[in-house]
Amino acid sequence: MTASTVESRGNAVARTVFAGLPPRYDRLAYLLSFGQDRRWRRCVVDHVVAAGPRRVLDVATGPAGVALAIAGRIPASVLGVDLNVPMLLQGQANVRRAQRDAQVRLLAARAEQLPFDDASFEAVSFAYLLRYVDDPAATVAEMVRVLRPGGTLAGLDFYVPPRALWRWAWRLYTAVVLPTLGLLTGGRSWWKVGRFLGPDIRAHYRRHPLEEQMRDWERAGLVDVGCRVMSVGGGLVMWGRKADGAGPS
Repeated sequence: MTASTVESRGNAVARTVFAGLPPRYDRLAYLLSFGQDRRWRRCVVDHVVAAGPRRVLDVATGPAGVALAIAGRIPASVLGVDLNVPMLLQGQANVRRAQRDAQVRLLAARAEQLPFDDASFEAVSFAYLLRYVDDPAATVAEMVRVLRPGGTLAGLDFYVPPRALWRWAWRLYTAVVLPTLGLLTGGRSWWKVGRFLGPDIRAHYRRHPLEEQMRDWERAGLVDVGCRVMSVGGGLVMWGRKADGAGPS
């Protein structure tokens, strides 16, 4: 497995933040989101499955949780990519454990420079990606490039609750509760992640408001762009369809 040597600031942050997390990533993500992480992922998978794809690309696949969920729902060939090799090694172990080796393959690659031809996949999914790239709009365009006309792009990330009461509770949770739970359940690595997440999420949406992100998706060649704010604003799922007849983005 080899990834591009051209690494952005966001890539470097992702490598640092997720160091030491792979063995317990999925279980702790579930616990620290009060079980909501799986609901958000299921929503993404629903959009992918509805497209009826034969080939699916899962970007920022991590330990292959979304890739395996897709493979469990449809008989598509699923390729997962991630820049974090330790995460991919954990993903390979998870794929073997699920006995999905023939259906799910993993590869080291950067979302900003996908090593695939134009229009290679009928569906592309991603999770917790766009906060770790320097140019989210260009990264979306790159994912759209490898998507066939009529194909679906769907992804998720954390969000900031839009209502004042929930936003106050969210800030308290991310500032105090999340780091403490992370320390108790996952040790110092998850304490560091807990300290990092709240400020990082807020900063991301200050730089890239949701309305701007939806316009970026449309500029990249997607139509029927939609979003769903989930869990009173803790999570956000977005989706869109590549315009029929659209050329490379």
